[in-house]
Amino acid sequence: MIRFIVLAAIILLNVPAYALAPVQKVISQNGIEAWLIEDHTNPIVSLHFGFEGGSAQDPVGKEGLARLASATMDEGAGEWNSQSFQARLNDLSITLRFEASMDRFGGHVLTLRENLEPALEMLNQALLAPRFEKDAIERIRAQILAELRQREEDPDTIAALNLYQSIFADHPYARGSKGTIEGVQNITQADLHNFVQTRLNRRDLKIGVSGDITATELKTLLDKTFAALPEKTENRPVSDAVLHLDNELSIIQKPVPQSSILFVQEGVERHDEDFYAAYVLNYILGGGGFSSRLTEEVREKRGLVYSVYSYLAGYQHADLWIVGAGTQNARVKETLDVVRAEWKKAATQGVSAEEVRDAKTFLTGSFALRFNSSDNIAAILLGMQMDKLPIDFLEQRNKQVEAVTPEDVNRVAKTLLTPDKLKAVVVGQPEGL
Repeated sequence: MIRFIVLAAIILLNVPAYALAPVQKVISQNGIEAWLIEDHTNPIVSLHFGFEGGSAQDPVGKEGLARLASATMDEGAGEWNSQSFQARLNDLSITLRFEASMDRFGGHVLTLRENLEPALEMLNQALLAPRFEKDAIERIRAQILAELRQREEDPDTIAALNLYQSIFADHPYARGSKGTIEGVQNITQADLHNFVQTRLNRRDLKIGVSGDITATELKTLLDKTFAALPEKTENRPVSDAVLHLDNELSIIQKPVPQSSILFVQEGVERHDEDFYAAYVLNYILGGGGFSSRLTEEVREKRGLVYSVYSYLAGYQHADLWIVGAGTQNARVKETLDVVRAEWKKAATQGVSAEEVRDAKTFLTGSFALRFNSSDNIAAILLGMQMDKLPIDFLEQRNKQVEAVTPEDVNRVAKTLLTPDKLKAVVVGQPEGL
């Protein structure tokens, strides 16, 4: 327990300056690659890893397989059963977690430097020899099913699932990343073992590391941890999604005092030359919190909502631009009208040079706040690789934001915003619709 408190204190104090050490590409003897930022300020190490291919590759009828695997792989592995595995993590103050998203399966390890080797030994066993004991599977399965049943009553979740089902149709993205009740119930112990054997491989592996470790030390540990994985496996292919978008409004009746609202239109691909212009535009429209147009028009001027927001959602096979809000049932129609009007106004009239300047100032100035711990840095290094960004991205990112001009933003607003295809879903009991 004392070790855990010490580790937590170190994490809170581990706030490196933005002048980070350079990103090093570390390649082990067996060809396993990791991106590393050394930080010897505090004796902790964080390693984030990810495999391409997430819940979108779950078989039909087994929706939730990647998620259940992520929740049970640390419930006993190798010589340790569930109880002894978790006890050893606790005794050594090791954080070991797995997670599954639509396009990715992975996890992370956070540990004191002195416990790095046993931490990675446990990760190795969880990847190669998870026990998937039946009692652990059923315990975790029950927790996931309870959460899924609870989500069935949550208006925000209902809106999101309905929206994805309507725009993605028969594409795997329509199922979301959490799984379904029926799918999770159908998953067997053999399915979980097969998942590990067929979905995890060195070809699809990306690794980000930060903390009190050198490149030389990391090379050896990479092989010890990951070299025994198969070189490649044949993952189920996922095609690019065809989006079904129009200005249709879907209403799902649910007896709640406040309706949940979601809008969606097509987004912009991460490597598109107009991505940063769209990124700045999104901040101006709804990504800037109290500084955004939607907050000003929908909340501040009219008091329609407590919060309204927008964001760019990028997936491997689709890109979305999403707007969300919640309001009283009596004020849903007005909220819908104002959001659509602001979307159209930006598309037809553009934004001001002052708005662009203020957005760029915030987006560049706040970038440094992301690097407030070795754990966050390791996660960013992994994300860079999964998104196929260059190794010098951290040095180039703010320059790319700064290079965006008001003309760029207004050109993108005119060409990318589609107010006539801003699809919407409302969950609640909206009046006047």
